Amino acid sequence: MSPRMSAAERRELAVRAAMAEFAHGGYDGTSTWTIARRIGVSQPYMFRLFPSKHDLFLAAAERCFDDIEDVLRKAAGGLRGGEAMAAMTEACARLPSDAPTLPRLQLKIYAIAVRDEDVRRLGGARWARLWRVVSDLSGEPPEEVARFLAAGLLANVQAAFGAPTGPDLPRAAALWAENLRGAEAADRPAGPDR
Repeated sequence: MSPRMSAAERRELAVRAAMAEFAHGGYDGTSTWTIARRIGVSQPYMFRLFPSKHDLFLAAAERCFDDIEDVLRKAAGGLRGGEAMAAMTEACARLPSDAPTLPRLQLKIYAIAVRDEDVRRLGGARWARLWRVVSDLSGEPPEEVARFLAAGLLANVQAAFGAPTGPDLPRAAALWAENLRGAEAADRPAGPDR
């Protein structure tokens, strides 16, 4: 790391490293030492940048939502209506391959929000903002915005389970669900209780 790097630049490096590490190991499975080592600073220096692991996780979660909004804005690129929704859907469908940290970290954020009030509050505020961004970019009515955001969550779940995603998410989801039917039956234990 460059000695001339500003504290803001070091914080940015730390947040990016934290995003990757938390996306991989989750909150409980990631240490600040690992993140510090990744960017070439000591753990005590890391705590000068962020007073706690919790603060670092919140910063990583905030940046994750910022990055998702950037993806949506770039995809919409001045389009409106169904064209904007289609472009944003395609961009989100590519996230698991283009920017795998984002959907993985999103899932980790949701998992921690169940038990952490600060993460829950941040997540709620950022979901409200995501709703507004999609609505403003597309001009679509609330039911279409809800459909889009629900499809995005489904794409995250599909990616987490290694299922195919793509621009035609409803079709990919339907095929995945059909395949799961067979897998579910094969995984059921045989016996008198069934």
